[in-house]
Amino acid sequence: MTARRRSSPPPLSRLRDRSPGLADALVGGAVAAGLGLAAFAVLAVMLWITSPYPDSGPGGALHVAAALWLLAHGAELVRTDTLSGAPAPVGVPPLLLLALPVWLLHRAARDTADGGGGGGGDGSGERTEVVDVVAGPPAASAGTAWAGAALGYVTVAALAALYAAGGPLRPSWVSAGVCVPLVAVVAAGAGVWSARGRPGGPLRRLLGVLPVGLRRLILDPDGRPGAATRAVAAGLAVLLGGGALLMALSLVGHGAVAQRALLGLTEGWSGRFAVLLLCAALVPNAAVWGAAYALGPGFALGTGHVVSPLSSAPAPFLPSFPLLAAVPEAGEGRPVHWMAGVVPVIAGVLVGRIVAQGAVAGERGGTRPGRGRGVVWSAGRTARAAGVAAVLCAALLAGLAALAGGPLGGAGLACFGPVWWQVGTAALTWLLLVAVPTALAVRAWRCRMPGVEGPGAAEAGASRASHGAAPRDALYGHGAQDDTEYEPYVFLPADPAREPYVFLPADPAREPYGSLSADSAREPYRSLPADPAPQSYDASPGIREHRRNDSAPRPATAPEPDGP
Repeated sequence: MTARRRSSPPPLSRLRDRSPGLADALVGGAVAAGLGLAAFAVLAVMLWITSPYPDSGPGGALHVAAALWLLAHGAELVRTDTLSGAPAPVGVPPLLLLALPVWLLHRAARDTADGGGGGGGDGSGERTEVVDVVAGPPAASAGTAWAGAALGYVTVAALAALYAAGGPLRPSWVSAGVCVPLVAVVAAGAGVWSARGRPGGPLRRLLGVLPVGLRRLILDPDGRPGAATRAVAAGLAVLLGGGALLMALSLVGHGAVAQRALLGLTEGWSGRFAVLLLCAALVPNAAVWGAAYALGPGFALGTGHVVSPLSSAPAPFLPSFPLLAAVPEAGEGRPVHWMAGVVPVIAGVLVGRIVAQGAVAGERGGTRPGRGRGVVWSAGRTARAAGVAAVLCAALLAGLAALAGGPLGGAGLACFGPVWWQVGTAALTWLLLVAVPTALAVRAWRCRMPGVEGPGAAEAGASRASHGAAPRDALYGHGAQDDTEYEPYVFLPADPAREPYVFLPADPAREPYGSLSADSAREPYRSLPADPAPQSYDASPGIREHRRNDSAPRPATAPEPDGP
């Protein structure tokens, strides 16, 4: 008698059955890394072919392409063919080159998590379900797609680093082992989050360690960016845009020097084209350098050579490069250089104004739909929101300054670019001095506008109670002082002349007075009137119009909610 033994599936098949979509995620991450490397390789080989004086064969061009791909991720390179024979570090990454690898990995992770659907939702946090007639392979879970895409990308990056180690630009293993996986994890995570419809739940869990009042400034209960987040985005855009404008104006003023630098670097058109491509890739770096210059600390062009609006001390032996022609002449700063301080002032004013818009919910034509007249934040909360926006904006700008600079050699060129902690400190100082007073002033001015419920809301509620209507405290179960921490949102009806209705969030864990309606899938919020009179509602998929039933009697107390 012979016993028939069952053949067990291979380990890879068992792993694929246990984690559906893992193989697709690994392949997607590897393909994304391969496409990015291929794009760099095609560009490097094209420039090598068109160069009239090629220094090496196609293998050297491919080694340089792999090294530049790693440099774009923030990995530091080591140049071995120096005149002195000592290796020199190269750590200034062209930030624009990072856009293509990040986009490829983001799209690969998104498609894997979405099952190849090409998008995970409409951005409202609700995932769109698509039913196919022919069932395909199961879509990967969020964790599987995230880990698989990042792991496949890092695997190809490790092979590229091994290949680039044999060229003239060798990667630093420590920086490559830290920067490339970090970029892969962030880009893949953003792709999976986009495939899930950009829900606010992960952000709430990430911000769960913060106090409730601070969380509400960063993220609204509906998952949208809060007032502080919107102010941070606007302030950072103004600082970077102003820095790029300063660089462009200075480059135009020194146009003859930039032209001589471009024509003197190389004689062939292919070499000049390569220099122009490098200048374009360094434009985001120049914007960060310009922002550092406008803030005051400036940037370093070597050890002991700092360029700022107060004084400029460029290095005596700078390389002939077109973008470096925008550096001001050596000497003390003049009034035309001091005018760069207008950029952080404008950024601070804009940050304060956006915070004040969030503080006054009754602004007409506000930036957020569905908000009408309502309660104004207290002065303390408005100042805290402006302070939080200043801290976040300064932290992001300090991170960009750390990425935009680095060493370009040893000794005198070991420090090239802005110093991140100086830039962060200067940005925080400017924004605190400008944004906080601006937010308080705009809030105080808009409180005087008609239709805005200001600090006298409690007295108004008491007046309504004396006329037979229940005050707001009876609806919320909280005192008026709780508005500073748990501010209700106001839903404006179609006719602003009618009485506005308070729009209460539905998360009982985060909002103590929120309540879910019976059908939470279609209507996750309950609308309660500010004046508790019987109401009739006309619900529609678009804007809901609240109509008041004047024929019904007005109760003296607030009605009991019928939901949980």
